[in-house]
Amino acid sequence: MQIDHGKCVACGNCIPVCPMGAIYIDPGVNRATVNLDECVECYTCHRGMSKEHLNPTVIRTIRGLLKLLRIRFDPEPDVCPTDAIAPHDLTWPRVVRRAFSDPVVPHEATGVHGRGTEEVKTNDVTGRVNEGEAGFTIEFGRPGVGVRFRDIQKMTMALASLPVAFEKRNPVFSLMSDPATGTIREDILDEKVLSAIVELKTALEHVPTVLARVEEVAPQLDTILSIGVATRCDSQGGNQLEPLLKGEGYDFYRGKTNLGLGRRAAVAAA
Repeated sequence: MQIDHGKCVACGNCIPVCPMGAIYIDPGVNRATVNLDECVECYTCHRGMSKEHLNPTVIRTIRGLLKLLRIRFDPEPDVCPTDAIAPHDLTWPRVVRRAFSDPVVPHEATGVHGRGTEEVKTNDVTGRVNEGEAGFTIEFGRPGVGVRFRDIQKMTMALASLPVAFEKRNPVFSLMSDPATGTIREDILDEKVLSAIVELKTALEHVPTVLARVEEVAPQLDTILSIGVATRCDSQGGNQLEPLLKGEGYDFYRGKTNLGLGRRAAVAAA
């Protein structure tokens, strides 16, 4: 994202709109400026603010007079008065930022908007995880924090040495140069996104080992992460995952299941 300094009047309305805190008033030019290294191309500022097309010179003159007279002026907080925020053409590898950060853009690899995956919570219709297996969802980043693929790679490489299988219907998987080692393409490692999800599955007996590896690597990452673990219940509604998680000190909850209405239920593998 970029801000046209020829139009910007330094009202500062766009600063609190940015979920990454990447917009600031540059005192050298007295204009709003985007920190391109921190910007994740989520388009929140461009899409979330109303746009007026007022004359920048007139607005600057009025603001200058009000300041001279020491009259406080609070503009409408969700308006860019001069339509100064403008997206620029994104090329590789920067375009990856928008794919993972703009919820209205579908991922080319999966066709799913947002983080690009339906996650294990849709297991009733996707059939990703069968009885005796555990599906892991590891989410990196949050608004205000974000994550770089270099940190995601630290986790995927650490997990790849365990008896796990990365979910192929996942956008991070599509960016791996070598899934067997968890290596991600070199040219995107420094790209930053709002958040990303890595998914994998393993046999239930390996759940404690995977959890231990995640806990080991997490402090090395310059981001935050959350982890979810799910399994398919048996015909009686029971499961073997609950005692494993409780044994590792994790609380167990039944929930966050998407029914997938209108879609054919997946048939568990024999």
